[in-house]
Amino acid sequence: MKLDAALPPVALKDVPAIAKAAQEMSFAALWTQETQHDPFLPCTLIAEHSATMHFGTAIAVSFARSPANLAYTAWDLAAQSGGRFILGLGTQVKAHIERRFGMAWPESVTGKLREQIQVIRAFWDCWQNGTKLNFRGEYYKATLMSPFFNAGAIEHPNIPIYIAGVNAGLAKLAGELCEGFHAHPFNSPRYMNEVILPAIEEGLQKEGRKRKDITVSMTPFVATSPEEEGFARMQIAFYASTPSYKSVMDLHGWGETAEKLSGFAAKGEWAEMPMLITDEMLNEFCLMTTQENLANDLKKRYESIADRLTLYTPFVPGEKDDWWRELAKTFE
Repeated sequence: MKLDAALPPVALKDVPAIAKAAQEMSFAALWTQETQHDPFLPCTLIAEHSATMHFGTAIAVSFARSPANLAYTAWDLAAQSGGRFILGLGTQVKAHIERRFGMAWPESVTGKLREQIQVIRAFWDCWQNGTKLNFRGEYYKATLMSPFFNAGAIEHPNIPIYIAGVNAGLAKLAGELCEGFHAHPFNSPRYMNEVILPAIEEGLQKEGRKRKDITVSMTPFVATSPEEEGFARMQIAFYASTPSYKSVMDLHGWGETAEKLSGFAAKGEWAEMPMLITDEMLNEFCLMTTQENLANDLKKRYESIADRLTLYTPFVPGEKDDWWRELAKTFE
């Protein structure tokens, strides 16, 4: 199991120092997110200011971009870094795609994401191997690639694609098509074992693939102090209020609470929501432990589930450096 780090939401000028520190800490990878900032711009700096550490997006919003945009950007980052870039894609939810990005939500989420991945790889195959670009699907048509726009072959063309999801449909798609799956932070070991991993396995079997052919990456909530416990409770309440994530709560018999949380969120009553997350819920969705026992408890909780772990808490150099260093060493 590998231990990765999450880039905090910082200005681009701060990325080089964090990249250098993350590599010095021996993290296996550094992941960017699409929250307050673009997820790809920091990647150029991470590539420049690290030598062996992998890095990638966890995630970039796929439905806010064309396959061509994603193909060109990933190709350049793979070339710049010597093959250390991982393209992590997520669909986001309907409200954000339509109302924040101003894009259309597809009739089939898995259908459109499947085509996006296929088109991206069609571009890469065209550039690397000289094959004719000729993709024709329900959502995309890509048939034009003149020499002036051809990115050309690179030394490391096999760029891993991870997709993210909460529900079984996208997990199955990952098993069919992808090198990795980013499990949403809002999950439990039971949900992973009963819903996500079986769906991934179904996808793998459909395409004649094996479990070793895909990497499962998780971002667990961890609480080793009352402050971290309060933060985790707040974030879990936020995620549990999202209707498309209700299946996680339903599995544990907490669907009614999820509906109440959705009602509070719709009214903007955020302060009320954490109080609905009981200690039982917190223990299912968050690893409650001590700093001394964290490494062992992480391995015990996730060793049969995940191949990569990234704590939900971002890595900030100068904050708990000794603790981060010791934790990373236990995963080397």
